[in-house]
Amino acid sequence: MDSVSHSSLPIESKLGSSSRSLQTWAIAIVMFIMGGCGMAYEYTLSKIASDILGNSVQQWAIVIAVMLFCMGLGAEIQKHIPDRKVVDTLAYSQIALALLGGFSSLLMLHVFSALPSHFVLTQYLLVSAIGILIGFEIPLLTRINEQFSSDVKSNLARILKMDYIGALIGALIWVFFLFRTFSMVQTGLILSLTTLLACLLFVAAFRDRVQKASRLYVCLLLAAAAIGIGFAFEKDWTATAEQRLYRDRIIFSTTTKYQHIVLTENRAGVMSCFINGHLQFNGYDEHIYHEHLVHPAMSIAPRRDRVLILGGGDGLALREVLKYDDVGQVTLVDLDPVMTELARDNEHFLKLNHGSLRSSKVSTIANTAFQTDASLQIQRIAQSGGIDQNQTLNLPPVQVINVDAAEFVAQAPGLYDVIIIDFPDPNSVELAKLYSQHFYGFLRQKLSADGIFAQQSTSPYHAKEAFLCIGRTMQSAGLAVAPYHDNVPSFGEWGWWIGGRDSHQSADGIRQRLRSIPSLTAPTRYLTPEIVEASLVFAKNQLHTDRTEVNTITNPCIYTFYLDAWKETRGIL
Repeated sequence: MDSVSHSSLPIESKLGSSSRSLQTWAIAIVMFIMGGCGMAYEYTLSKIASDILGNSVQQWAIVIAVMLFCMGLGAEIQKHIPDRKVVDTLAYSQIALALLGGFSSLLMLHVFSALPSHFVLTQYLLVSAIGILIGFEIPLLTRINEQFSSDVKSNLARILKMDYIGALIGALIWVFFLFRTFSMVQTGLILSLTTLLACLLFVAAFRDRVQKASRLYVCLLLAAAAIGIGFAFEKDWTATAEQRLYRDRIIFSTTTKYQHIVLTENRAGVMSCFINGHLQFNGYDEHIYHEHLVHPAMSIAPRRDRVLILGGGDGLALREVLKYDDVGQVTLVDLDPVMTELARDNEHFLKLNHGSLRSSKVSTIANTAFQTDASLQIQRIAQSGGIDQNQTLNLPPVQVINVDAAEFVAQAPGLYDVIIIDFPDPNSVELAKLYSQHFYGFLRQKLSADGIFAQQSTSPYHAKEAFLCIGRTMQSAGLAVAPYHDNVPSFGEWGWWIGGRDSHQSADGIRQRLRSIPSLTAPTRYLTPEIVEASLVFAKNQLHTDRTEVNTITNPCIYTFYLDAWKETRGIL
């Protein structure tokens, strides 16, 4: 009789006030940490999926949606857990979450490299399992918190408040610290360690309600050891998985604030550069691409005093521009300072770009594109006439500016006689803005009255609609443009658009000027006036389309065209 009445006493009669206070605070802190880690796990899984599969908007949307659905399943499943097992269940679920979340990025990378056909299944199994485990958190902690507050409104408010605040802080830490500082594999391991620490705090605070404490502590210790091993070997494991994705030996790999850069070298010593898994150039034939990109525009431009290169942080387009003796000043704008530093210092780049970024006449303006004062930096460039005030008496012929190209053309002063645009293909929504009507409108304002520009524009064969959309969008911004193409062995059939600022520079007029080039005044390895003339000829109906859309910031149709085109190409090949 005494034991029955004792078990029915409220929890307040069993615990001292200090113990109750500790457990109340523990619940709040643990919920805060869990909320932050849960949000960060969602971001990490979305990011690694978009890095591997591309189509970032779709991957982020679907991964987060599936995870939220599975969190609902977790909330449903937990109601079948008896009250006496709530503390143990939450602790073990957090250990499982730490292990799955911590190693998920590494596992996804290995599956994609070794068994690509199983990647999507693995991806969504991981997302679902992690979502279910996160879904346990709020309901189980709410049930535990009922022991301290019988008021449902206060109980839910306390739990949900800490979860939402934690989610906000977790999102900010992920965006402004983890994403910038660590790889996604390292981020997952950091989150897993944080999850384990929260679990340890929870177990310590509720040790009187743990059924088999020794077994739980052993599991925590083993999980911590596994995470420690992960930290010790993650670079080797990542390198092993990444190497499977490339035919040639990886000689350099790094993840910057903006992109993942990989350099490979074949047995003949030829280097290739990949950004986010996409080939940027192959040292064997990059000269074909870059000579087409630079020399036609430089050859028909009436003046070459001021030249602007947008993109091209590898220094290869700059190498071609610097072959012209009458170039007075070159400005190279590339978002990623790591790329321009590689082009300046890496021995493999130096062999290809001939040290175009190493000259004492090259000055660099530091990158602030991730800071809130990015516009202030461009204003400083404007106020100094495009150079540092301390160098006004000795103008450097080449400036490297690490800012977003769209911001630069919108805010920087002055006009340019030649603009060379060497952006990556529009394989993401973020890159699609650099092919937008809005961007070309600002670009037109940067051209001198008779200035000429040229842009790499993906494949007119494999991605025909994307290629033609670029031309339509340029025309809609008031630019007069003409297409040309050639075969670049590493890429296949490749295309460029060349044009001028005003409508009086008609497409036919530009073609005629290209056909009339008497000779190339700069030395080339591949290009000749005859090849330039031939590049203007397209096959029957190759430029025909029924599509009329232009690419805008609010309707990035070029991204859809590009994605659909390469999906079809992969299906054919």
